[in-house]
Amino acid sequence: MKNPDYKRYLELVEMHMVDILPDVDPKSLTLYESMKYSLVAGGKRLRPCLLMGACEFAGGELQAALPYACAIEYVHTYSLIHDDLPCMDDDEYRRGKLTNHMVFGDDIATLAGDGLLSTAFESMTKDLFLYFDNETQLKRRIRAIYEIAKGCGCQGMLAGQTADVENEGKQGSTEMLDYIHLNKTAAMIVAAVRAGAHIGGADDKMLQDLTDYAEDLGLAFQIVDDILDVVGNEEELGKKTGVDSVLGKMTYPAIYGLDASYARVKELTEHALEVMSPYYDNAEFFNDLVVELADRTK
Repeated sequence: MKNPDYKRYLELVEMHMVDILPDVDPKSLTLYESMKYSLVAGGKRLRPCLLMGACEFAGGELQAALPYACAIEYVHTYSLIHDDLPCMDDDEYRRGKLTNHMVFGDDIATLAGDGLLSTAFESMTKDLFLYFDNETQLKRRIRAIYEIAKGCGCQGMLAGQTADVENEGKQGSTEMLDYIHLNKTAAMIVAAVRAGAHIGGADDKMLQDLTDYAEDLGLAFQIVDDILDVVGNEEELGKKTGVDSVLGKMTYPAIYGLDASYARVKELTEHALEVMSPYYDNAEFFNDLVVELADRTK
């Protein structure tokens, strides 16, 4: 991502990403190594950067958002480890490196994902201890934790993943396709933005605008991912292409075709920019991000 604020957020996350990894007994050292392996494998760090961007946009301090930004990347990384398992998408490479289960085995990879998820919530709730004497700040952080829990849970990512798995190889409806994408991918992007906005102290209008923007971005992100699985370069993506077709996944290109998929990305991008237009230059981070996402398909 070329936006200077994105680069600033990314550097901060990378600098502190492993800080919240728990100390483990030497008898369980493999768990630590497996968790760390996937955490430091790279990636766009989209969700933590969105969280910090939303916090700063709302007037908050980046240091206040950092524990939650790192935590949401832990949650995202856990989901990728589990997605790659043979019982799910059965991927051998992620971000150009062997997937976790290819290095540590299915059993340890599963436990590493569980460890990342529990560590995320341990870290966020530990941060609450600092604000017991500040009701306003405490409430903001509780709301942020709720957004992340909801986004990754049975009303968000897990719901979308379940529908995704159950509809493999089926003749799906457009309604089901949107349900899968809005939950499997967009829910955690919305959670990141709303969590950051809460920590930063956003008012109701700003929170709603950021939510609408994040829904557009999240859906566009998954459609772009669908498109790149058809037309993308494996070396650039760091993973196999054509997987969705082999697994019979319900995707935008499969249901609508490539031309309509490109058009939908354009429509979502334009709407996201419209939502943020009242904020003018203050929304540059968000505007640059959604435009650059759309440009990945060119």
